[in-house]
Amino acid sequence: MDISFTAPIQPLNQEARIEPATLEDLPQLIDLTMALFEIEEDFNPDRQKQERGLRAILEQPSRGRIFVVRTDFEIAGMVNVLFTISTAMGGFVINLEDVFIHPDFRRCGYGAQLVTYVIDFAKRKEFKRITILTDRVSDESQEFFESLGFTHSHMIPMRLNLAE
Repeated sequence: MDISFTAPIQPLNQEARIEPATLEDLPQLIDLTMALFEIEEDFNPDRQKQERGLRAILEQPSRGRIFVVRTDFEIAGMVNVLFTISTAMGGFVINLEDVFIHPDFRRCGYGAQLVTYVIDFAKRKEFKRITILTDRVSDESQEFFESLGFTHSHMIPMRLNLAE
């Protein structure tokens, strides 16, 4: 499967566009993930951990991509797209993580456009499925992803933390 990125930058409006993140974006990406993990019940923000994780994706494109909503001055939002193989689906699938729009840019349609961009990317690259974990307690988050075509799974997430 060719997962090289050749799609054009997606303009959102005159002020923002969607494009792949670069290593130069790392400080802003860390800030966004820190803000996200401050509101997540399952995670604790840790600048060094977030930097290591984001850097690993940016430096190894075979692992995934980070797409951002960029204005002329800053990153308004991000999504982390990780690649893996599903034996159930018989091919490559995507795990979607860290879908986050900075509070100053919410309700502008950027979140929907960012996730739609990932869906189009996945279709072009012939991925078989996209999976996202969303907050169980956030009806708004669940409704957002349902509006984009995601459905609830019969599976439930379980974790064994080995790093703490």
